[in-house]
Amino acid sequence: MDFKKVDAPRSTITRDHNDIDAQTQNIYEAVSILAKRADQIAEDIKIELHDKLEEFATNNESLEEIFENKEQIEVSRFYESLPKAHHIAATEWKEGRIYFRRPEETKEEED
Repeated sequence: MDFKKVDAPRSTITRDHNDIDAQTQNIYEAVSILAKRADQIAEDIKIELHDKLEEFATNNESLEEIFENKEQIEVSRFYESLPKAHHIAATEWKEGRIYFRRPEETKEEED
């Protein structure tokens, strides 16, 4: 996922619950889907951040030699300025980019 192109809000906004539950007709199911997607996004961000920060890792365990790496600081600032995972998930939901299915419906279709 390219987090540079995400147009999700970076601060808290009020959302109409009718927009949220429009696809499922159930606000609890919609929030559950959003929460699962937010967890996936947060995990992706975490993995990507750890991969980038591993480049700066040193094997030297001396506490005396701590260097300020400007590139590392810039990477950290970028990830701190990203919108939160739940904002990204809500934006994807609103745009219809989240796929979900109901297991009970797929069982009925198979029979």
